[in-house]
Amino acid sequence: MDLRHWLLLGVALSVHAQAGQTSGGPFDAKAREIYAKVISMPTQLGDHRVPAMAEYLAQEFRAGGFPASDITILPFKGSGDETASLIVRYRGTGTGGKPILLLGHMDVVIAKREEWARDPFELIEKDGYFYGRGTYDNKQGVAAITATLLRLRAEGFKPSRDLIVFFSGDEETTDETAPDVVRNHRDLIDAEFALNSDAGGGWLDEKTGKPLYYYIQSAEKTYVNFSATVHNPGGHSSLPRPDNAIFDLAAALLKLQAHRFPVMWNETTIASLKASGDLEPGELGEVVRRFASDPKEGEAAEILTRSPDYVGQIRTTCVPTLLAGGHAPNALPQTASVNVNCRVFPGVTIEDVQQELQGVMGPAVELKVVGHPIWSDASPLREDVTGAVARAVHRIHPGVPVGPAQSAGASNGKTFRSNGIPTYGVEGNFTKSSDDFTHGLNERLSVRSFYDSLTFWYWLLKDLAGNARR
Repeated sequence: MDLRHWLLLGVALSVHAQAGQTSGGPFDAKAREIYAKVISMPTQLGDHRVPAMAEYLAQEFRAGGFPASDITILPFKGSGDETASLIVRYRGTGTGGKPILLLGHMDVVIAKREEWARDPFELIEKDGYFYGRGTYDNKQGVAAITATLLRLRAEGFKPSRDLIVFFSGDEETTDETAPDVVRNHRDLIDAEFALNSDAGGGWLDEKTGKPLYYYIQSAEKTYVNFSATVHNPGGHSSLPRPDNAIFDLAAALLKLQAHRFPVMWNETTIASLKASGDLEPGELGEVVRRFASDPKEGEAAEILTRSPDYVGQIRTTCVPTLLAGGHAPNALPQTASVNVNCRVFPGVTIEDVQQELQGVMGPAVELKVVGHPIWSDASPLREDVTGAVARAVHRIHPGVPVGPAQSAGASNGKTFRSNGIPTYGVEGNFTKSSDDFTHGLNERLSVRSFYDSLTFWYWLLKDLAGNARR
């Protein structure tokens, strides 16, 4: 699709959409029941509750008429926690092509009860919000997809292609269940493309609550950590030597601080920056628009590089996050090390980043990749997907602009993109920036957004696997 048309999509397609929600009747209540149940399960690292959540959801699908043979729980014991993933297949006629994969994750970031204003593992509704760990990230997506498929099956909907649910069990920690299913169970999840409930979404105006923009996450940066270590013979601290592991590491970090990776862009970032420029007030908005119209190194790129909100959209970024060094207060340090966390622009390999980092920090620094990061490129902007998403969005917010965006964070989407399954983050929620407490204290989601999301998923799946406009 010509990028000039992205911002017009919201107006052009709104004439085809029916305004307002489509009530799921008892399935709205069922969705809330599922939501409350999964929030009550502390699927955080160390509590070993993900397998129980997978079994609960599997039972809901069985009770909803899904054959047991189409429901698979895959227990997993990796380097992190005892966990599991869940796969459910909603069989279609096959006339619409290969399956669509529906993604979510069952685990959550650790929440300490003593630090929260409310019990993080009880769904609490108050003042127009649902509170609890996972209300936003990502148990709302799990509940919405589950309830929507139960509703569609109860209504007798026969999709034109199989719909496959994949709920992972360790996205917030070691992220091993998604690579495991791709590597060892590809036949269970192979699909033409994936829709990820853990990304995308819409933003509301802080003052008025008016919907501003909906973004489809079609790219995300690669998350990778490097350990950077300096070694030294050390010695007695009363006999200092010119070389010192901590000084040498500090000098390397100053070089890293001054370094800038090349300016980069793709069709996703250009489209999203054009949209952001129209929404961003004042001089910064003008700079964003200028860069989007002529992306290159220069004054606009320099200004955006100084903005935490935009630097990740135009460059690979690498920052120190953890320090360690020395072994005794009266001894010269024999080692000093730092963890360097990088968010790599799509299309750039981890090897290229490592080579550039090594050149910046110098030969005295031993640089190693930590773990097994997954590299992915951007997904192509498919008109069938983007059009269907826009029509579903306009069921709840007619006329709001819809377009692509690149995430500086990471999700399971990168695993499927890197293995040949284009993935699109398309959660059905709209929120204010001030309401985003993802990974933080007192996580919440507006009640309206939760129910709007049910409308969104219902019409999106009927559109992509049926004929929602008939």
